[in-house]
Amino acid sequence: MFTSSINYITVPGVMKLIMNSVREIVLITLFCILFSSNVEAQKIIGVKANIPHWATATPNIGVEVAFWNNMTFELSGGYNPFEFGNGEQWKHWIIWPEVRYWFWEPFYGHFLGLHGVFAEFNVGGLNLPIDKLAALKDRRYQGDMKGVGLSYGYTWIIGNNLLLEVTGGAGYGRLNYDVFSKGKDGFKINEGRKHYIGPTRGAVSIAYLF
Repeated sequence: MFTSSINYITVPGVMKLIMNSVREIVLITLFCILFSSNVEAQKIIGVKANIPHWATATPNIGVEVAFWNNMTFELSGGYNPFEFGNGEQWKHWIIWPEVRYWFWEPFYGHFLGLHGVFAEFNVGGLNLPIDKLAALKDRRYQGDMKGVGLSYGYTWIIGNNLLLEVTGGAGYGRLNYDVFSKGKDGFKINEGRKHYIGPTRGAVSIAYLF
């Protein structure tokens, strides 16, 4: 569901989401460890950060757990609560759960993944050099997205327990949104629902293995 509330992304709401996510990560991690008898002990858990996501002023973190043979589960996400002045903002939170199959061994080489994407956004006032996003210059879009997609990636070992990972994915998403005039006090202009097919995942991450 979407809402016309200006404060669509609230701190209490995000904190509740983060706490729920942490609880889910702990439960999933414990479950995966219980079924990790076929995985090398030193390569069970990885913690990672998506560098481009940080570059957009979006703090983020991911946890990946090996749980059976060449299979891992990852839960990652980011949160951007910031406004930049002059009606510019890129507020959002996003979560990607993903199951991965590694061709060689967990946390090394090629992998394929099946991921979900869940997000809420409140963005506008941005002059981006992309035709499909040109309306963001004079409008503010507020809503949510739910989707699913396939991923491909590759991971390199770059140091002791330190990895570099590149991944990308595409799939289907469902967007619900309201359209407002530019600025925090903008008035509602329109609303919409769209089916989306295209990129649903992208990351260049640094990971540390435990």
